[in-house]
Amino acid sequence: MTCWAGIGRSEIGLVRAANQDAFITIDPLGLWAVADGMGDHVGGEVAAQLAIASIKAHAELSAATLRQGHTTSSQFLTELITHAHLVLMEQGQLEPTLKGMGTTLVMLLIHSSDQSEAHVAHLGDSRAYRFRSGALTPLTRDHTLIEKYLARGILTEKTARTHPERHVLTQALGLSAPLRPSLSSVSLEKEDLLLLCSDGLTKMLEDDDIRDIMRGAKGDPIQACDHLIDASLERGGTDNVTVVVIGHP
Repeated sequence: MTCWAGIGRSEIGLVRAANQDAFITIDPLGLWAVADGMGDHVGGEVAAQLAIASIKAHAELSAATLRQGHTTSSQFLTELITHAHLVLMEQGQLEPTLKGMGTTLVMLLIHSSDQSEAHVAHLGDSRAYRFRSGALTPLTRDHTLIEKYLARGILTEKTARTHPERHVLTQALGLSAPLRPSLSSVSLEKEDLLLLCSDGLTKMLEDDDIRDIMRGAKGDPIQACDHLIDASLERGGTDNVTVVVIGHP
């Protein structure tokens, strides 16, 4: 069992008619995830909920293989993503009204046998961060057209903020394109806080804002989670917003 614990909160926001976000915290497995259904696709709410439910069920079913060393953390996360993707694809085929549904996904895993390292997997623009000693470090890079443009030097950070294609995703669960989840790992210290969030947070708050709020929480995951959500709502809450903060009690 991992010594890390997560707290999550999801809000509909001040504009949207439905909450298309979903999250999960499975502290005993050291697994946490956030999904954000694609608002421009039918069934976004169903996609996020279905993906999270699939991840929970499959993780609990196959956790023994991870504990016994029969699979690596990266392989475990990849298997969860692949299984959830297939569930969404199959459901879309069974229910024509859901065809084309999709969702972003960011997951974080801390293996019970090595709690000095966190493993991250993601698709889309839901993000992961590590907060340590007053500094906020991004652990993911968005799978969006804008990120491709930035990497190629086509856009600057300033012009990217208002570009009309800034929310176009290049990767998501449920889409027919080949899945290419990004996988990474990062070192951990006991005082660290880890953050998973949907883009409802990062649309409203810059990384500097998030860092300052995390500093103000003074290591308390519950306070950090609530203050981040509240700040995003105070800034306008134009999208659903979901936050999961993981700490070492």
